[in-house]
Amino acid sequence: NMSDKPEVEEFAFQAEINQLMSLIVNTFYSNKEIFLRELISNASDALDKIRYMSLQDKSVLDSQPELKIDLIPDKAAKTFVIRDTGIGMTKADLVNNLGTIARSGTKNFMQAIKEGVE
Repeated sequence: NMSDKPEVEEFAFQAEINQLMSLIVNTFYSNKEIFLRELISNASDALDKIRYMSLQDKSVLDSQPELKIDLIPDKAAKTFVIRDTGIGMTKADLVNNLGTIARSGTKNFMQAIKEGVE
């Protein structure tokens, strides 16, 4: 029996990543300004990615030539949408990057933050 639902793949975080994600949510993302800045930074990265790709292949900008980040507050719905015209992560990017700690001292930085919070 074939279903119309797409196949779902799940990937487990490493144990240290679970701790890190909890720390991020409780420390950084409880501060709305830092959380918002991080989301806008991610949108900016997506614009940088498509800008870089367009240097080699102009057609990537055919469907949306304007590079922009829209910030759309909706007080009634209590939502704040951040929408960009960039390129997000591929499946390979997600598998490789989601749930990993960058090798730039992020783990040490987060440990220092945790020790400072406690």
